[in-house]
Amino acid sequence: MTGWGGTLLRALRGRLTRTFGFFAHDIGIDLGTANTLVYAKGQGVVLNEPSVVALYGDTRKVRAVGSEAKRMLGRTPGNIVALRPMKDGVIADFDVTESMLRYFIAKACHHARFVAPRVVVAVPSGITEVERRAVKESAMNAGAREVLLLQEPVAAAIGVGMPIDEPAASMIVDIGGGTTEMAVISLSGVVYARSLRIGGDGMDNALVNHMKREHNLLIGERTAEEIKIRIGSAMPMAEEIVIPVKGRDTISGLPQTIGLSSIEVREALADSLYAIADMIRNTLERCPPELAADLVDRGIVLAGGGSLVRNLGKMLRERTGLPVFVAQDPLRAVANGTGIVLENLSSWLEVGAPA
Repeated sequence: MTGWGGTLLRALRGRLTRTFGFFAHDIGIDLGTANTLVYAKGQGVVLNEPSVVALYGDTRKVRAVGSEAKRMLGRTPGNIVALRPMKDGVIADFDVTESMLRYFIAKACHHARFVAPRVVVAVPSGITEVERRAVKESAMNAGAREVLLLQEPVAAAIGVGMPIDEPAASMIVDIGGGTTEMAVISLSGVVYARSLRIGGDGMDNALVNHMKREHNLLIGERTAEEIKIRIGSAMPMAEEIVIPVKGRDTISGLPQTIGLSSIEVREALADSLYAIADMIRNTLERCPPELAADLVDRGIVLAGGGSLVRNLGKMLRERTGLPVFVAQDPLRAVANGTGIVLENLSSWLEVGAPA
């Protein structure tokens, strides 16, 4: 269309874009294996719920999502199945992930649903192109009008306020539920990144296996997570603790309670924690000398739920020789990072942060 008609159409399009932009409720999503956090532009983190979906087994119709679904784990009748659609930081069940995202997007954008939101999704740095496409398609099918992917370690670094735009190295280690992401960042770009498919869920599984092997006691993943939070540690504590743990005896089949010490829990978690430490050392060995020198002063910043394991920073300091700091709000680091990118999207697109 040319002439006054084309001018009018362009003006109308501009007016609609500004209007929709005003009503749009753009969001950032930390789509984690254990938990999903949603950042609403201008509001901060508005949602933090488990990445769990409960389905009717015969029809696969969604029964519950998030916190309500997690309460059903291990407690559902035969016709209901509670599951995690994310595994190792990537989509394991496409349809269920789509249903979960639709629920979270609708809940976060409840008062602006007539305009589809623009969405920034944090993804592991090591995922394949097929996995990246699956995340994008799931978010689009769940109601997003546009989807941008952001590497999790970059999102975490932005979220904790690291000066990643400077010509000096910053190192972030984000220990999530399904993966541990680490990256050395300089001038807003990733110099070197690694993704290890070990995280909080792997630690929980190690505890489940330990209890079965050493005590003939079957426990669920929720119990294992509670044990890890209550008495898990990476190094000896000032005062070791013993707590009662309930489960099912594998020999008699009856409920049983045993006393479990923090020393034993530390031994069960050791392999997972040492694997993370070894990957950090490997990352440091591959870092350019000039940037490695920066880390002597700047150190390493830990984020994610796994960073809260007691004495983990101390253990990593001993194994790397570098200062190690736990972020002020490690659980929300990635979500806050997606939000900061959303608030300044044009600037971040110029430096190529979303990828």
